[in-house]
Amino acid sequence: MDRANRKVMRDEPSSTAAPPTGWLAQLELEVAFDGDRSVLVRNRHQGPLRVQKPLYPEGPAAVHAIVVHPPGGIRSGDRLEIAAAVAPSAHAFLTSPGAAKWYRGDDGDAFQTVTLAADDGAALEWMPQETIYFDGACAVQRHTVRLGVDARYIGCDVLCFGRQASGERFTRGRLRLHAEIWRGEQLLWHEQACLRAGSAALDGPFGLDGATVCATLVAAGPALPAALQAQIRSLDPALGASQLKSVFIARLLCADSEHARRVMGDAWRLLRPHVVGRPALFPRIWAT
Repeated sequence: MDRANRKVMRDEPSSTAAPPTGWLAQLELEVAFDGDRSVLVRNRHQGPLRVQKPLYPEGPAAVHAIVVHPPGGIRSGDRLEIAAAVAPSAHAFLTSPGAAKWYRGDDGDAFQTVTLAADDGAALEWMPQETIYFDGACAVQRHTVRLGVDARYIGCDVLCFGRQASGERFTRGRLRLHAEIWRGEQLLWHEQACLRAGSAALDGPFGLDGATVCATLVAAGPALPAALQAQIRSLDPALGASQLKSVFIARLLCADSEHARRVMGDAWRLLRPHVVGRPALFPRIWAT
């Protein structure tokens, strides 16, 4: 990013007209490092998706941004496109104000694409709150991370099938999920799944085995020492964790989203100092 362009840009709203089959919502963020400060230099949105203001609860070196989707839910035909780029030496932490809700998809799929990039020596954390798929939801989600030399990344997703608090099960619907992490031209991690209600992928022993919550924490950066891996595994008997060269993955299957969030939060608290060199500071928005 050219230094001449490293100025704070105000929110740039554009047309919010809905396409015929649903909302198109786009968000483009860029973070640069200026002196000792990570600065949100681009914050452009179209439609109902935005970041209201940058926050600095950890001091100037790391900027926090809360990605807000004002409608509060995603319906058939909606398309959410989120792109964030972090320049060398900068640090960005992205989260959400509450659970993402995917409603029943009687009229077809809804889509979300997240494209993240961290340049050489940068750090990027993608830590949204949980995603709830209502009974009958049809979702297509793609998550791509591209890292430069020595860039570090932490990402977490907590997926909930049905509204458990209301006694709702995920008996209809489907999810198509695709995730990948690249460092330069090298593919570090790739995962894809097609999860249909009532299928073996959701209910079988080689799938989610009937679990209604699936939580995954991924970290790309320096490999975690064996002692730290063991400490994370000890957080819950059902927590599986593996170090795959430069990618660490922890996954939990359970029936309680609050429990999953606590376990993933504790795992993040343990690994964050090692991966990005900063102690964990839980965002205030997570407590509201």
